[in-house]
Amino acid sequence: MATQSPFPFLDDAIQKVASQLQPPEWAVQEAQRRIVLMLNHVLQQEPQATQRLLALQGKVLMFYWRQFHFKLSVTPAGLLDLADPSATADLTLSVLEESPIALVQSALDGIRPSVRIEGDVELASTLNWVISNVRWDLEEDLSRLIGDAPAHALAGAVRRMKEGVQRFIAGRRG
Repeated sequence: MATQSPFPFLDDAIQKVASQLQPPEWAVQEAQRRIVLMLNHVLQQEPQATQRLLALQGKVLMFYWRQFHFKLSVTPAGLLDLADPSATADLTLSVLEESPIALVQSALDGIRPSVRIEGDVELASTLNWVISNVRWDLEEDLSRLIGDAPAHALAGAVRRMKEGVQRFIAGRRG
């Protein structure tokens, strides 16, 4: 279910800016590399996820959202890597929600965005399992950087902020 943004003027402004400003190719590639690093970091925390992906080694996933897209391939280690841009996608996932604000609202509400799925059923099923069962333990990662107590305090503050934003959005909807 797509949610409607309480700030439609922001959606329009973001659409206009995004259509006029295109980042340089090197910036896009660097952002994609960072996304792959983060995804692999999270996958490595769940050995069952990498085992499931290992069976699909060499498969290519294509992600689309608005004008943004990139391809990932499953590595022999059961992780992800950027695929060759000319590689044929075995599975294509297209996020149907156009509004970045609505996507953030859905994420805060714990709702997955609507996605059109085309291609390899086995890969889609495995990816669905991974998305449903793997969670990033941000507090654990923070504790390695800044210690347990500060990480716990920061995570608590972020949770309270998230709850406040959710209440604000719920108040604007109703």
